Amino acid sequence: MMKTIRKPHLFILCFVLFGSSGCAAESTGDEQGSASVELKPSPTTAEEDFTLVVDSTPIDRENPKYLTSYAPVLRPAKEAVVAVHSASVMRVIRQRGMDPREEILRRLFGMPAVPSGQPEVEERKYPEGVGSGVLISAEGYIVTNSHVITGRTGAPADEILVELNDGREFSAVLVGRDPRSDLAVLKIEAEQLPYLKIADSDLLEVGDIVFAIGNPMGIGLTITQGIVSATGRNNLSILGEAGYESFIQTDAPINPGNSGGALVDAYGRLIGINTAILSRSGGSIGLGFAIPTSLAHSIIIDLVHEGEVRRGILGVSIEDLNPEFAEAFEVPEESGAFIQSVGQGLPAEIAGMRGGDVIVSINEERVISAADLRLKVAKYAPGETIEVGIRRGGELLKFRVALADPENPFGEGAQSGLLLRGVEVSVIGEEQRRRFGIDRSLEGLVVTSVESDSPYAEGLVEGMVILEINNVPPRSLKHARSLLEKRGASLFFVYAEGRSGFVSIRVD
Repeated sequence: MMKTIRKPHLFILCFVLFGSSGCAAESTGDEQGSASVELKPSPTTAEEDFTLVVDSTPIDRENPKYLTSYAPVLRPAKEAVVAVHSASVMRVIRQRGMDPREEILRRLFGMPAVPSGQPEVEERKYPEGVGSGVLISAEGYIVTNSHVITGRTGAPADEILVELNDGREFSAVLVGRDPRSDLAVLKIEAEQLPYLKIADSDLLEVGDIVFAIGNPMGIGLTITQGIVSATGRNNLSILGEAGYESFIQTDAPINPGNSGGALVDAYGRLIGINTAILSRSGGSIGLGFAIPTSLAHSIIIDLVHEGEVRRGILGVSIEDLNPEFAEAFEVPEESGAFIQSVGQGLPAEIAGMRGGDVIVSINEERVISAADLRLKVAKYAPGETIEVGIRRGGELLKFRVALADPENPFGEGAQSGLLLRGVEVSVIGEEQRRRFGIDRSLEGLVVTSVESDSPYAEGLVEGMVILEINNVPPRSLKHARSLLEKRGASLFFVYAEGRSGFVSIRVD
């Protein structure tokens, strides 16, 4: 039933008098009651036309479509979330039979050691932390965050204990971890375990109800409710520059210890792995982030099958496509990844791509930005072939590209070894870039060591990058050796200390 409240324009009084009924209106007309009464309506205003509609329908509290509790949905889900405890073992050498207090005094104040026997090794356990995990199979596979099972030295914890919601405890084995996505897979020996179904997080929308389940602050299983605040959050540097970020943002309270726990939808299905919060105080302020299942799915499978994640590379330097570039390069999509340059001898160049191209799709999936391209390419392993759609001069082109291994981008041959007598080189990979501070625009071989008695010590030095040998970029150690002149001098184009130039090397 709907009621309308309206302000009347004219006050009319209806009455009953001496058995007769009628209506009289206030009038300034003839005093003797003329049969014709002139009504003068008041001037109308916007305020007088204002109305409010009130819905007076009572709440039907017996209707099952109005949800009053999420307990039935969350009851099975919470059984699949576990607590994860990790510890590292430190080995301490001390004199057998010596009191530990005496050993401390000896170390601090130089007291002489008591000759009470041979030194012995003592193992001491140090707790690394408490987090959460999610059972994803009845056979005991558990997904959690890599940082939950990583020690303070950066290495995996020596011991991992998993506690189920029913109180059972199991020692867990680390199947594999991927710090770049902050995911890890554990395995416990048990059967017919409860586990969470995995939903497609790509179908999430902002405003969807979600629940964070975990073990915050180590106090025990806790469930908090919120909504999806945003999707595809990246460039937060939560996982560092080399990390792969595409977070679900939620206001469901996530606190320390929730890491590795489940983010589930209103059907109780896993849609994310709780990972991080942004907070000045260290507590939840409604900015929680979870790794979506669309990203975690393939990583989990790789960790279970291979124990690691291998990601292929295109060999391009990219940035986001801005409106100016979109107009200049005639890109109607107005989104994509702009190629600044392509690495010599790397897959993109081999396939025919070049600087100024705009990547708009990978395997028919639209590319939104440079970060989006990086995530899409990372789904494929080295050696896999992908179809790359680009815009060049307003024309849409497609290239088939075989991805390279970032640790050995030029493919064939060994990664490192002797190029010349006393001169060791290595194909430039991530480790070499960090060690020698090599810019990402440089590709080729880096000189890793030069013996002092090498006949080439004056021309080649450690940290020097060999860009070309006899005008050809070396793709591998084997390829570089084949480019050397067997007789006479070979011309090396090198880069060192911010400058590039030519060095003549006569091979003996």
